[in-house]
Amino acid sequence: MNYHFRKAELSEIVPIWQILQQAVLRRKEEGSNQWQDGYPNPEVVQKDIEKGEGFVLLSGETIIGYSAVLINNEPAYEKIEGNWLTNDDFVVLHRVAISEKHLGKGFAKMILRYIEQFARSNNIYSIKADTNFDNIAMLKIFENLGYTYCGEVYFRGSARKAYEKVLERSL
Repeated sequence: MNYHFRKAELSEIVPIWQILQQAVLRRKEEGSNQWQDGYPNPEVVQKDIEKGEGFVLLSGETIIGYSAVLINNEPAYEKIEGNWLTNDDFVVLHRVAISEKHLGKGFAKMILRYIEQFARSNNIYSIKADTNFDNIAMLKIFENLGYTYCGEVYFRGSARKAYEKVLERSL
């Protein structure tokens, strides 16, 4: 198949929100409290896209995944209980979600690999991320892709596990 990862467009809010709604429901069915407080929502997606931080994974012309990708912009990460591996520029990923029809096929990992390429293309060699303690799928992805557990950060009053991956610099 032909997969690519690019900045989302405002006209794509509806399919992106459908994917995120599926993820919110999955989290609820798994018994998680992550994403059960009205976040994320369509306004969050719109702001991501308006700031140039919303990205989609496409299979051909079909959106199958979404992630927000930010550079050096996560105030919650300044107050980590623990220690980051680096203090340099970093890319942050948030709101990773895959379409229900495409789950279990490695597409979340694919998004994270594309984000690594995005970071390198911007001469950034650190990726920071967080997830809920009970988001087993995402915790496994971080582990499989070589992320290091660094401590806890807090969002909307809840602790999250914080991870960092230091990318190798190309010679």
